Amino acid sequence: MTFLTYLISGLALGSVYAIIALGYTMVYGIAKMLNFAHGDIIMAGGYVAFYAFSKFGLPSYLCIILSIAVSTIIGVIIERLAYKPLRQASSLSVLITAIGVSYFLQNAAQLMFGSDTKIFPAMLTEGSLKMFNGQLTISYLTIITIVTCIIIMVGLTAFINKTKIGKAMRACAEDKGAAQLMGINVDTTISVTFAIGSGLAAIAAVLLCSTYPSLSPTLGSMPGIKAFTAAVFGGIGSIPGALLGGMLLGVIENLTKAYISTQLSDAIVFTVLIIVLLIKPTGLLGKKENVKV
Repeated sequence: MTFLTYLISGLALGSVYAIIALGYTMVYGIAKMLNFAHGDIIMAGGYVAFYAFSKFGLPSYLCIILSIAVSTIIGVIIERLAYKPLRQASSLSVLITAIGVSYFLQNAAQLMFGSDTKIFPAMLTEGSLKMFNGQLTISYLTIITIVTCIIIMVGLTAFINKTKIGKAMRACAEDKGAAQLMGINVDTTISVTFAIGSGLAAIAAVLLCSTYPSLSPTLGSMPGIKAFTAAVFGGIGSIPGALLGGMLLGVIENLTKAYISTQLSDAIVFTVLIIVLLIKPTGLLGKKENVKV
């Protein structure tokens, strides 16, 4: 039962990684750029939820809605001010800009909220579910996290496949030039993609901070890197790949901490990523792209 407990906890952690990885994989799939400031949007969403709940006493659901709204606005502003002028720039220029935006958000958070670590309040349901005569205990937060991830994945897949803006996203992912010739507003489509990814980052922030109740200006750095790893692991640009990569990453990390070493867990996770990419460079569910030269 101990192994099963670690496995379920790993799936919950992987669910958070998967939700964050969606922001990376959607932006890369459509805009072909890596938004390394995505992790800091998680941090911003966490601070909004923290102050809305602890300082203003808003109900949990309103705190989450407000966090999603603010994170979405921040994501769109970043895209318009920092990334839109670089549509035709080299990938290196975009990468450097993304790193600069990340450091800007972290330092802005330190000036606004201080550099000290805050204890995140218990916003979501507490308690646990006992199974097998009490031998297996699963917290309600773990169940909420996994179920939320599944609902988001199913809903996002339906949104992309069934809605008009979703079809526009798929068209831009295939060929932005051809999509524009067909009357699709590429700039608006990319902005919507950033908005969705940033909103999901706020949900991930609440789930992550509720599981590990601490909040600081550097909150999103390591989860952001690991979520990016999950996106690459599963096949960046693939929504099912983000889910698979996040789940596997969470399970590997949790089992490594439990049975091998907490200090070596990150090293083992990235070692597994390297091995997978050596065998399958496009990731587990990634598709090989033919580039015209």
